[in-house]
Amino acid sequence: MPRKSTYPTTADQSHQCLQYLRRCGGSARLCSIKFSLGVIQTLVNRKLVKVTNTGAGFFIELEDAG
Repeated sequence: MPRKSTYPTTADQSHQCLQYLRRCGGSARLCSIKFSLGVIQTLVNRKLVKVTNTGAGFFIELEDAG
């Protein structure tokens, strides 16, 4: 019988990342969040967030916030 993983799945962390961004007003510095690049890439591929370079650093923001 296969074992269930005790680690959260990418989908769970994607949802947590979206909740974090909503609590932060829709955007946050990319270097300040603690989610993996895989989670961020999943959200970008699903067109839920975008990453922008403001000249003062990279920011991740919700697509509907901008």
